[in-house]
Amino acid sequence: GNGAPQGPAPPLGLRVPCGPWDPGARARALGSGLCSRSHPPAPARPQAPRPLSLSSRCGAERRPRSARLRSWPARGAEPRWVRAGLRGGAAPAPAGASSGASSGGFTPCLSFSPAGLRRWLCSAAPAPRVCVVGSGPAGFYTAQHILKHHGGALVDIYEKLPVPFGLVRFGVAPDHPEVKNVTNTFTQTARSGRCGFYGNVTVGRDVTVPELQQAYHAVVLSYGAEDNRVLGIPGENLPGVYSARAFVGWYNGLPENQDLKPDLSCETALILGHGNVALDIARILLSPLQLLRKTDITDSSLAALACSKVKRVWLVGRRGPLQVAFTIKELREMINLPGARAVLDPADFTGLESAVKDASRPRKRLTELMIKTALEKPVEMQAGAAGAAAPREWGLKFQRSPQEVLPSADGSRARGVRMALTRLEGSGDSAKAIPTGDVEELECGLVLSSIGYRSLPLDPAVPFDSQRGVIPNSSGRVEGVPGLYCSGWVKRGPTGVIITTMNDSFDTAQSLLEDLQGGVLDISPSREGFGLVESILHSRGVRPVSFSDWEKIDAAEVARGKAAGKPREKIVDPAEMLRIIGH
Repeated sequence: GNGAPQGPAPPLGLRVPCGPWDPGARARALGSGLCSRSHPPAPARPQAPRPLSLSSRCGAERRPRSARLRSWPARGAEPRWVRAGLRGGAAPAPAGASSGASSGGFTPCLSFSPAGLRRWLCSAAPAPRVCVVGSGPAGFYTAQHILKHHGGALVDIYEKLPVPFGLVRFGVAPDHPEVKNVTNTFTQTARSGRCGFYGNVTVGRDVTVPELQQAYHAVVLSYGAEDNRVLGIPGENLPGVYSARAFVGWYNGLPENQDLKPDLSCETALILGHGNVALDIARILLSPLQLLRKTDITDSSLAALACSKVKRVWLVGRRGPLQVAFTIKELREMINLPGARAVLDPADFTGLESAVKDASRPRKRLTELMIKTALEKPVEMQAGAAGAAAPREWGLKFQRSPQEVLPSADGSRARGVRMALTRLEGSGDSAKAIPTGDVEELECGLVLSSIGYRSLPLDPAVPFDSQRGVIPNSSGRVEGVPGLYCSGWVKRGPTGVIITTMNDSFDTAQSLLEDLQGGVLDISPSREGFGLVESILHSRGVRPVSFSDWEKIDAAEVARGKAAGKPREKIVDPAEMLRIIGH
């Protein structure tokens, strides 16, 4: 009952403390040796172990839904933080393993072995204090993994805005509420007794990274990508040209983008890029207002879209259909968008049915859907009322690379983009777009550049690769700076979806846990954590925002949204956020 070892299990059975027979009990408690009930022996084939919580009846605790994968990967394809266990190395225990873990008692650990999991006790040590910079998915997933697999660790998360969740709040499209449900898991992490949240703190300005290193045993940089890649062509600074990052931030309520005021008075918009963000923007531009009114899109951007004259959107890419970066889910949403029709040229897909046979299943399905859409005869849209405007439309254009944004006659704004036609050298994802020498001009009044985000250096004390836009690292360990780690986009570059970031962050957290257990991180000197940082912030006139403060802001947003029939009405002014909590 108290988790003390009971001795080795009988050779023909497994002793586990559980109630009525559960077919999964043996697998979940494999090798724990914690009880007197006998169960059938393990099958010969080794099973991938689940993380255990010694506080539960059978030594197993169900992981949060967002952290569970649909199927366990094949042996050898597991994330590194799982392979560490399968190899027989030691792994720290999950949160809640011992009531004494957070009070300076023994720190419980789990050791993986071919025979199963064995509980053992590490020597007493001060609780390691870890700081995470950034409260987006990378930051929260890193904190979650550390807290779950080290019963004594204390984690503080710092965020420059008064509100948490990063790109889940400011990047995920308003009409994708199911993706935002991951914030429920992040909220559970933030409410943990061993986790602190401090918003309204800009690391690098209000407190430096070296100061954080003085306050914590380890610092993890998870601050994401705060900039966008530039086109590097003439005319990209003309009025009417916007980065996708700024446009998405505008309709999602990112405070720094609320003065964007994009001009939507033209009929044709051109989006440079073939990724999910490009499709998100196209969908928002063409979605019926009655659909957007039910989302958490900001009130000001909804008003601007209500006056929009945009009825045609082209998405342009340098390479071909086999190299598009968007996923089938986003493409299907676009194809099924009410009031809009897809315009795809069948000639762009000639011969691809045979070329895609050896492609991966996701790529094959995606290409087949594009081919099917291109070959379908256009369906005449029925006007909702007499005299209704013509249906909106969107399309994909391939093998075109932007050369110049063309100015209007008076030079006051963009009127189109000159494109270089390209041919492909190579195949698959490695294919390169080579200009053919031919050009064409695409007329448009709105240009949106969706060619990628970019991270920026945070502090002079932190190494930074300006060419790649990342912090140089090995499995999340920052090169040349012991005790400093990174996760998410600033670690690997701005690629992938939320589950990609989850696995990446777990990998960094596992590196940190291994360094704790291996003695690479010296936690013998106690650190003050937020106690020291708080005094620094106070001396500089900075008042941090706690998670309970955020919950007051959250409640105000939800109340305002309810009055308007929306999930929430985002507050976009940080000063107003601070007024709500009495700062």
